[in-house]
Amino acid sequence: MISTLTRIFGPDHLELAEDVVQESLLQALQQWPYRGVPDNPSAWIVTVAKNRALNVLRREALFRDRAPSLLPQPAAAAALTLDDPFGDDQLRMMFMCCHPSLAPEAQVALILKTVGGFSVPEIAGAFLLPPATIAQRLVRAKRRLREAGVDFALPASEALPARLEAVLAALYLLFNEGYDAHQGDDLVRRELCAEAIRLGELLAGHPLTRRPKTHALLALLLLQSSRLAARLDGDGRLLRLAEQDRAQWDQAAIRAGLYHLEQAAEGDELSEYHLQAGIAACHAVAVSEASTNWPAILMYYEALFALTQSPIVALNRAVALAMVAGPRAGLAALAEIEAQGLLPNYYLLPACLAELYQRMGDNARAASYYRAALGLAQNAAERRFLLSQLDLINPASISIKSS
Repeated sequence: MISTLTRIFGPDHLELAEDVVQESLLQALQQWPYRGVPDNPSAWIVTVAKNRALNVLRREALFRDRAPSLLPQPAAAAALTLDDPFGDDQLRMMFMCCHPSLAPEAQVALILKTVGGFSVPEIAGAFLLPPATIAQRLVRAKRRLREAGVDFALPASEALPARLEAVLAALYLLFNEGYDAHQGDDLVRRELCAEAIRLGELLAGHPLTRRPKTHALLALLLLQSSRLAARLDGDGRLLRLAEQDRAQWDQAAIRAGLYHLEQAAEGDELSEYHLQAGIAACHAVAVSEASTNWPAILMYYEALFALTQSPIVALNRAVALAMVAGPRAGLAALAEIEAQGLLPNYYLLPACLAELYQRMGDNARAASYYRAALGLAQNAAERRFLLSQLDLINPASISIKSS
């Protein structure tokens, strides 16, 4: 809805679009329980928001010059539908947010805010940064777009692929927040995962953005999404791979993911999405935990770390190493991350250390690290899981698993 209004009123009124959409949503909450839900709820909200914006522009004496382009036209009803193929307003918004005048990190943050509907704390969690830093980044990005006079339109065909990197990064973070929410009561937010996949499919289906890296990202999202139904039990408790009912895994999503992974193999490009999709494929095709190809997963993580130098990748590589060479080897790799002061606020580092110490029979150190992880975890489902591990601690109870 924000994207649609930005198309109508222009990028220089992005904040106005955000404000009137929020006000219109509140109006809907007040009226619909008594008057009933309209036949086309999204068009109702967009229309109300559009009228609110027009009133604001009139009051600011800006309406007079722009009136001809803003007055309703006979065919305007089509503009209020939100399912236009590649002309999708959300994709136009994403590429507008990826204007070269913005730094890559600002591009992604702005996409998550305006297209994904993320709050500032959620974006901060995705970036592992303080909320104040993200808020300042968003303010500067919007000001830069206004100053640059950016149009709400797809860039020329020769410039479009150059902006694709930030768009893919935003989809990746959007899906990750849905797959493993940083805050709140729900670990899984399916609507965010579905939206990331929908936008990824639009990109993969258009000739200008149908690149191996696009297919690789879409493959990763589909393969990861195949496990959503099995990640929690009936009580909302987090289940690791070994505990999941693989009969609940979505085989259609796995087949689609493997198809896009095959499409990603064209050319000689090897991105981090290729490697992560390879890891996800190893898990997806394994009929049991015991049959998982951990040596191949470790190989993928080695290549991924060489490409990204990411401390989170280093953590996952340590987990894979523990599965291949035993917990002592994994502990040594995790201890190096800890000694370097990397990921100081990332709860999975002490959680992984706890599990490995538990496998080694050192329950005292395991309990200490579980408590440290509990102090960092912000999601209710993750906290429940860590508390259950503390309650169940004993030398033989838990083996290292990824969820």
